[in-house]
Amino acid sequence: MPRARIGIVFGGVGEEHPVSVKSAREVARHLDPDRYEPFWVGITTGGSWRLCDGPDDGWETSGSPAVLSPDRAVHGLLVRGPDGYAPLHLDVVLPVLHGRLGEDGAVQGLLELSGVPYVGCDVASSALCLDKSLAYLVARDAGVATPTFWTVSAGETPDPDRFPYPVFVKPARSGSSFGVSRVSTPGELPGALEEARRYDAKVLVEAAVVGQEVGCAVLGEGPDLITGEVDRVALTHGFFRIHQENSPETGSENSSFVVPADIPAESRTLVRQTARTLYQALGCRGLARVDLFLLEDGTVMLNEVNTLPGLTSYSRYPRMMAAAGLPLRAVLDRLVAHALAGAAG
Repeated sequence: MPRARIGIVFGGVGEEHPVSVKSAREVARHLDPDRYEPFWVGITTGGSWRLCDGPDDGWETSGSPAVLSPDRAVHGLLVRGPDGYAPLHLDVVLPVLHGRLGEDGAVQGLLELSGVPYVGCDVASSALCLDKSLAYLVARDAGVATPTFWTVSAGETPDPDRFPYPVFVKPARSGSSFGVSRVSTPGELPGALEEARRYDAKVLVEAAVVGQEVGCAVLGEGPDLITGEVDRVALTHGFFRIHQENSPETGSENSSFVVPADIPAESRTLVRQTARTLYQALGCRGLARVDLFLLEDGTVMLNEVNTLPGLTSYSRYPRMMAAAGLPLRAVLDRLVAHALAGAAG
């Protein structure tokens, strides 16, 4: 049986470029070479697309310029060679991209135009989940609690005295805690808004939530939907921001993960049920990591939904799935199978 020709797109122009490269390296270690013929497409921080040998050091200056063609007759890449551009057929694409211009529907829209099946959420769901303010509205409609929040538009200068401190100030459409600040007094608000606007013109101000941070990995769709083990983020101080550590592979200065979460069994069941509810209400498919707060009264509240969660050696999603008996190689197999089955259907 011929191997599936899979394009793995990684890197990107957003702030999570380094995390994406690390995720791609982990995919390279676990992708089954007997089942897949991989074609690695790295996007540099400047936005250049390159067909390379893999996500190892130096990929940015090696390989050939390539683009994903929106022409469905190509069904894949156009790769530049000495005689111009030549088509390269792909059966499926695995986007290993995080955050802005990777997880927000932009690349997914290009893939829809190309006609190439791809892993993960579609355009609408990707955009919806990355925009926390919109995701909160859908969650509330589905009966899931969210933090109290206020949206601050571009150019708006809110009255600092309108908010009940402490609050968190964050970009509405970003990930991995980039641009997030905990604000304890009105005087700290302007600086926090400025920091958040480095990543997005639209900013959220959220009332601080007292509770434990927990998460649930979700995989598949419809009757094939499964969840991984629930995890808990154990914090010693501050707030969780693992991807901004100097060397997150060796651990965090203020956090660690407990998998399975050391919470009551009924709480783990509630987290799983709520993750499923949110996954379906937000139109997710393929995979997502649903992050929640477990409150003192035993209820849960949405934190955020990541539609292309990190797959690095220290990332939460693969850890939760592995703890449930599904190693990363098996996760990748299921993701590709779902994408191809969806295209065939």
